[in-house]
Amino acid sequence: MIPIFLLIFYLPLSWSHFGAFAVFWLASVSDALDGYLARKLNQSTPFGAFIDPVADKLMVVCGLVVIAQDYQQWWITIPALLMIAREIIISALREFMSSRGKRDEVAVSEMGKYKTAAQMLGIMGLIWQPDYDIPLIIFNFPHQILMFAAYSFYAIATILTVWSMIEYIRAAWSELLSH
Repeated sequence: MIPIFLLIFYLPLSWSHFGAFAVFWLASVSDALDGYLARKLNQSTPFGAFIDPVADKLMVVCGLVVIAQDYQQWWITIPALLMIAREIIISALREFMSSRGKRDEVAVSEMGKYKTAAQMLGIMGLIWQPDYDIPLIIFNFPHQILMFAAYSFYAIATILTVWSMIEYIRAAWSELLSH
């Protein structure tokens, strides 16, 4: 869905931001549903276990790059860079811990799940920039409230990004320092 997301976002149409938001939302919801069903039905494949987190990270990185480029404000760009850096660092940390047979020590935590939820909501709101007449008429919600929610979720995601990264590094610290 990444190429579709990017194509729609950059189309010179009045609804391109809303369309990109809808694609990002669909990708987020389908990913959550896929994960839920895989766990509930106890069905997974090695390829799925590999590609799911990669696809998730690529979609998030694309969303972060798009909003950083679109807003061109430090309070959007610096958190985006922190979130991207955290994903790279934690992926490398998990690979390192796996090489030592200790992958479970840096498994996905509850805080990581909250971070992801806040991140998705914040990114979606910032992609949408709900200031277009048609979507606002459909949802009948004031622009300022939606943007406040988007900025709030983005700020919460930034805090949880740094916090969870510190927690993952602390969990692996003794292994990182071992000879």
